Amino acid sequence: MTALLCCGQIRTCLQTGTYLKSLLIVYHSQSGASAQLAAAALRGAQREEGIDVVLRRAWDAGTRDLAAADGLLLVAAENSGQLSGGMKDFLDRTFYPAIAQEIVIPYALLLSAGNDGRGAQREVQRILSGIPLVAAAEPVIARGEPTAQHLEAAGELGQALAAGIVLGIF
Repeated sequence: MTALLCCGQIRTCLQTGTYLKSLLIVYHSQSGASAQLAAAALRGAQREEGIDVVLRRAWDAGTRDLAAADGLLLVAAENSGQLSGGMKDFLDRTFYPAIAQEIVIPYALLLSAGNDGRGAQREVQRILSGIPLVAAAEPVIARGEPTAQHLEAAGELGQALAAGIVLGIF
């Protein structure tokens, strides 16, 4: 089996020995709603072969995780019409280092919203366009408490982003 070194991490498929792409899912959740959506997105992404899916809380994720990833899924809440503080903190900590390291990867956004989610969506898109990360999908906004439909949509987004990364579409 051949191992490849990428950003300090070795990622190979144990069965075939081939290089695995990587999807980083970063989430922030206070009420548990975003955590449920992140878990559903994780399950969806794990349906795809040939990709290593990494789930991190926003407080625990950093530039090293971002640099090692081939794609990013952000899962956050809207609080008072704005992006949740934990996710904003992650983006603040990684913004300038990501620019300095010239990180350009596809991303998708999954929001849990008590209101309409548009304020948080605009805030994330404005920040990520400055790095610049590339939007791979339209944002998914789950309004209200997570329902079976919301969890299904989160799983589909995770799987679609993972598939696109593996296939080299993004």
